[in-house]
Amino acid sequence: MNNFFFSKSAIKSFNTTLTIEGDKSLSIRWALLASQASGKSFAKNILKSEDVLSTLKCLKKLGVKIRFNKKNVCEIKGLGINGYRHKKATVLNAGNSGTLARLILGLLIHSPDKIKIIGDKSLSKRDFLRVIEPLEKFGAKFISNKNKLPIIIKGTKNPKPIKYSENKGSAQCKTAIMLASLNTKGTTIIKAKKSRNHTELLFKYLKLPIKVIKKKNYDLIKTKGVKKINPLNYQIPSDISSCAFFIVLTSLSYGSKLFLKNVNVNPSRVGVLRILKIMGVKIIYKNIRYYKGEKTSDIYVEGRKSFKPINCPSSLNSSAIDEFLIIFLVAAKAKGISYFKDLSELNQKESPRLKWGSKILNLIGIKTITTKDSIKIYGNPNLVINKEIVIKNYLKDHRVFMTSVIAALAFGGKWTIQDRNSIKTSFPSFLKIIKKLKK
Repeated sequence: MNNFFFSKSAIKSFNTTLTIEGDKSLSIRWALLASQASGKSFAKNILKSEDVLSTLKCLKKLGVKIRFNKKNVCEIKGLGINGYRHKKATVLNAGNSGTLARLILGLLIHSPDKIKIIGDKSLSKRDFLRVIEPLEKFGAKFISNKNKLPIIIKGTKNPKPIKYSENKGSAQCKTAIMLASLNTKGTTIIKAKKSRNHTELLFKYLKLPIKVIKKKNYDLIKTKGVKKINPLNYQIPSDISSCAFFIVLTSLSYGSKLFLKNVNVNPSRVGVLRILKIMGVKIIYKNIRYYKGEKTSDIYVEGRKSFKPINCPSSLNSSAIDEFLIIFLVAAKAKGISYFKDLSELNQKESPRLKWGSKILNLIGIKTITTKDSIKIYGNPNLVINKEIVIKNYLKDHRVFMTSVIAALAFGGKWTIQDRNSIKTSFPSFLKIIKKLKK
């Protein structure tokens, strides 16, 4: 029973200040770039989730020296461009991390030996064609299980710069191409549907050759190969995707107040905040500043009694793609019908999240109408749960688990939620914070 979460009643109102763990996207990107840098890089507040720890383990198998010092700062001694040293028939286990598995392929573009990438059951169901296709254009060769893991990559001695149109809004695809381009002689051009831009900002801060031309519906990104990457010392801000769970819990708990410190509010990541504001959630940015290109802020949130429905603009999808499950809970309490569309990308995550979002809402008594890429949610402002609910068999998707916990605490009822260990993937301290709020 140690891998279950039980809840018997809704949470009481609270008033607290929290500092959430470091951003997962930045933690993984920092580690990958630091491994290719010439010299030592240091990171404070790196997220110690399974996804990030899998990244560090894979880099160690590629010959990179990594340690945490007495102050819990992560230190990576980079091997330089094309400096990885590994045994033949090396196997890298990405665990549950799609970000790691897709991005590291870009850095292996120059490896002359075959390297095998594997992952857990959930990751092995996910599509990798989005990165295989462009990386083949550089000259790499792949053997895969119908474009899914396990994947074997054999790099090329002379990767060629490419031109590529990325039309899914996949930051992982875009980043894999950008990382691969560092190994080329020439200019790589990406016409990319807008998505999170952490990699572009890191390139700019590291003074790597990059030019971004912003258009209405896409970005034109030009990058060039380099001979050297400088070390990067980084204080990783809190992850907005993790903060979103407590922002929604606060908003659904009337009388509650929450102050979150040093949160990454990169404009390509804050679709969740923009959507929640449209729905009537009181969110205030305080002490806005910029850190190595990333916009950060403290965030103040208050609980509300009522919420507005939303016809969510598709233009906000890419900047909120990891938060829609939690957004759906606010729509469940709204007065009216909310509509979300063009969300097929949700079903390319750890589990078919659009289906799971609908299933959770149906279990708590909310009517939904779903298609393969859209959902209508018939909100109930008086929603209170007085029954038993069991959540299981969701491929250990950490966001399904955490969304279910927030629903239990926000709406009440008797809940049994399996696979609590799934939070180790992205947010190990989630339940510790929940316990703090319930005191």
